Amino acid sequence: MAEAMEGRFYDSVPLFDAFEGVADEANYRPLPDGWLLAVADIVNSTGAIADGRYKTVNMAGASVISALMNVLEEKTMPFVFGGDGALAALPASMADRAGDALAAVKTWVAEELDLELRTALVPVSDIRQHGLDMRVARFKASDEVSYAMFAGGGASWAEAAMKAGRYHVAAAPAGSRPDLTGLSCRWNPIESRHGTIASIIAVPGAKGNGPEFQALIADIVALADEEGRGGHPVPELGPTARFSFQGIDTETRAAAPRGRRFLKRCVITVQTLALFVCLRMGWNLGPFDTNRYRRDLADNTDFRKFDDGLKMTIDISAPCLERIEARLQRAEAEGVGHYGLHRQDSALMTCIVPTPMTRDHIHFVDGASGGYAVAASNLKAALARNKATQPFAGGAG
Repeated sequence: MAEAMEGRFYDSVPLFDAFEGVADEANYRPLPDGWLLAVADIVNSTGAIADGRYKTVNMAGASVISALMNVLEEKTMPFVFGGDGALAALPASMADRAGDALAAVKTWVAEELDLELRTALVPVSDIRQHGLDMRVARFKASDEVSYAMFAGGGASWAEAAMKAGRYHVAAAPAGSRPDLTGLSCRWNPIESRHGTIASIIAVPGAKGNGPEFQALIADIVALADEEGRGGHPVPELGPTARFSFQGIDTETRAAAPRGRRFLKRCVITVQTLALFVCLRMGWNLGPFDTNRYRRDLADNTDFRKFDDGLKMTIDISAPCLERIEARLQRAEAEGVGHYGLHRQDSALMTCIVPTPMTRDHIHFVDGASGGYAVAASNLKAALARNKATQPFAGGAG
């Protein structure tokens, strides 16, 4: 009963459907003190990206969300996908199951994807003891799907604590596998239609998350909207269908252990081929409505979010991107915000689709040649440069 009441907290958070509402504090509610943050990220993701492993890095990040959703049986769990990692909020009563899922994902990512995943469970109460907060809002992406937005500085603190080795979740024994039902990677890169796929991260500057930073967010969202649909990188009727053998291989690794993959690979190949043909030809297959799936896929896509700062992967023209960068540069000069930006020619999509017969499938978008991970690296470099130019003020850093 207590777990059910805790779980209903997030369902009670009101929805907002205009994305600029991410800058409105009235849309956020504080997470209960008894909740935890499940945090994960890839160690040296920029190195993996430099080796061309963009799709694998995104799959690893999405696997954290998939594993938690499946083990907790929580479709409406508040989470955020960060490209090379993820964060989710959950009641303390779910801590043991969440820890088991994180441990299993850590082992699976190492054994199957040859990447190192950091994982942690961070109490919200500890965040507040350090003078920060953890607040959540619910953005209505479509009639079927909403996404969590996080503010208050707690998410950034939790990630830093994890990287410092605190709240560590150890890997499960060798051979352990998480439940990744629904996780799929069947789409090839989505080419830009306007000129550039830009991954942008904007975080508060010295003046904090006040009215000036909120105005900055509203301005960036408005500028992106000049391209129509907020700069959505996925066409209104979904991406062009292309057969992806790399996606089939990665999805097979998620679905079955070594030595038991032949049949599963055949099933996934047939499913992918059927979807490819239906989308190419516009055919329906039994109850599967191709056009409705196309529209839902685009509507349900998570291409912009707020996680202690604005994160967007948008399809945008050069003049519009110049105006966005000029606005970000002005904000940086005024101490309002800092930013990281990365340009690329296409976007990647990773999906959680338990069944294509329902309309609540979710889709994560990142840049196809580094995306958020490279934007974050550029932001980190900008922060270091900014710190180096500031006069020494004492204190530990």
